[in-house]
Amino acid sequence: MKYKRILLKLSGEALMGQQKFGIDPRRLEQYTNEIKRVKESGVELAIVIGGGNIFRGIQAEQSGMDRVQGDYMGMLATVINAMALQSSLEGAGVYTRLMSGIKIDQVCEQFIRRRAIRHLEKGRLVIFGAGTGNPYFTTDSAASLRAVEIEADVVLKGTRVDGIYSADPEKNPDAERFSDIRYVDVIQKGLHVMDMTAFTLCQENKLPIIVFDMNKPGNLMKIISGENIGTLVH
Repeated sequence: MKYKRILLKLSGEALMGQQKFGIDPRRLEQYTNEIKRVKESGVELAIVIGGGNIFRGIQAEQSGMDRVQGDYMGMLATVINAMALQSSLEGAGVYTRLMSGIKIDQVCEQFIRRRAIRHLEKGRLVIFGAGTGNPYFTTDSAASLRAVEIEADVVLKGTRVDGIYSADPEKNPDAERFSDIRYVDVIQKGLHVMDMTAFTLCQENKLPIIVFDMNKPGNLMKIISGENIGTLVH
């Protein structure tokens, strides 16, 4: 396998599938099967998942709610998604540990870096919930931070498009797709890969990012095997 330890970032919206809200059981089952195949290949795998299918702190602020309060509500939404993913994975026979950026002892462990690395070394899949545990930071930032902390080889950002384009491919059919691109070119071209806090953290730590279509069956395993799927940012 090309990578020994990876961090997979999934959006909460992806779990909605064809629904307008919540968690689509079919999409959850699909992701579970994809992740299980990768785990069985011997790769050490950690996951950060968003909460946009349930609640988004930024939207709360736009409706007049306090931003900090909204962000904490968003963190709890990510924990709900993480618990659903954990339940599905364990039902499929994958040993997991759920670690939270905020203290919820009845539900999961609190994030401790050395303990997280130990779980990975013991062959357990680790899911990181509650973002970074701080308001004003996105789950993209959480993914970058956790990836650096656990010394991952790469961040895999699973989306609904097959890579990074020069423009929105859903709006502009002439948009150019990049197979690989440098960090500095992403910034110069104004391309949206992650929020700048998350992106800069990867850039400063020379942590490559691969943006790919998570909804296409087999893509995750192909990346782990070294195939050129999606767009590599390096």
